[in-house]
Amino acid sequence: MAAAEAAIARSDWKTAAAKLDAWLVEHPSDVRALFDNGFVADAQNRLDDAESLYRRAIAADPRSFEAHVSLGLLLAREGKLAQARPELADATTLDPGDAGPGAMAHAWRALAQIDRNTNPAEASNDLLQALKLSPQTTEDELLAADLAEKTGQVDSAEAEYRLVLTTDPKSEPANAGLAHLLIQQKQYPEAETLLRTALQVLPDDPGLTAQLALVLAAQDKAEALPLLEKLHTAHPQDRAIARMLAQVRADAGDFAGSDELYVQLLATAPNDPDLLIGHGQDLVREMKLADAYAVFDKASQIAPRAAAAWSGLAFTASRTDRPDVTLHALTMRSELEPENASTYFLWATAYDSLHRNKEAAAYYHHFLDAAAGKFPNQEWQARQRLQLLEK
Repeated sequence: MAAAEAAIARSDWKTAAAKLDAWLVEHPSDVRALFDNGFVADAQNRLDDAESLYRRAIAADPRSFEAHVSLGLLLAREGKLAQARPELADATTLDPGDAGPGAMAHAWRALAQIDRNTNPAEASNDLLQALKLSPQTTEDELLAADLAEKTGQVDSAEAEYRLVLTTDPKSEPANAGLAHLLIQQKQYPEAETLLRTALQVLPDDPGLTAQLALVLAAQDKAEALPLLEKLHTAHPQDRAIARMLAQVRADAGDFAGSDELYVQLLATAPNDPDLLIGHGQDLVREMKLADAYAVFDKASQIAPRAAAAWSGLAFTASRTDRPDVTLHALTMRSELEPENASTYFLWATAYDSLHRNKEAAAYYHHFLDAAAGKFPNQEWQARQRLQLLEK
């Protein structure tokens, strides 16, 4: 055992493994040997062997702090978070022994990382326990900011990000996190200034560049499109960038170019409702109304809580002479969003097509009240129809 641990100290994994394997043949329940051998297997990336050895160590001594922590960390690295969490939680109830408070703090921090998306409040408590045992790190401040944002404490999150940036202005996570908060609050000029400054230090960072493009697009600045085109060329497989570029191309009037991206994205995600809605909107702008109707019909079935899907279905059903479908789509949409001038006009024309004159007249009046001179062609049509319907 002494020779094996000396080999571990100098990272001579092959020698250590040979000695530990031989020792365990005669002493199969030696907790220390099982843990050491698991550590060696872990270091060699023999993850299945490491997991088995850590589990054997725990079976031999359920109160082995190091075995629980190491198994939990191994499972977490493999993405097996549901299995990792109980191991780390058990570790926090045990005596760390020679491993000391630093190891216990590490266990609490690992728990916080596991809990951050599923239970932010619990993750905050995990982090607090870690900070009782060891000094706060930059990673802790970033995690605290993320957790504050997830629990709706926007001011606290912003303060944490700014605190990180006072000591490390080059921090990509802090710049991206703060920019995200500013974008959510529609503070676009401040977000633009922040991102341009960050990109002077990190000029090739795709995440920050994508955020800058988003901010520029939100302010209708022409610079957004060439910036995203360049970013997409550099990262053609990045789906988030492709989505953004599709939207910006559509906003710039390049509906065919936008739809080309949506079609490519839908090839690998055919049931993504947001992609279907974007695709449908481009088809409408290209006057491919029958195709757009089919796309919106699919989107509304996949995502019945998506108001944009029902809006698109109502419009395309109206333009393809399906008044019954238009009324159904408008009914579903009305449960999600308030009416507006456009939907009032669709209600009116659908009822008009079905010769339901009373309802049609009522909705033409609603439309005229809401339109207030903004839709002159439709307003002229509404007045003409009302003269006939109310004659």
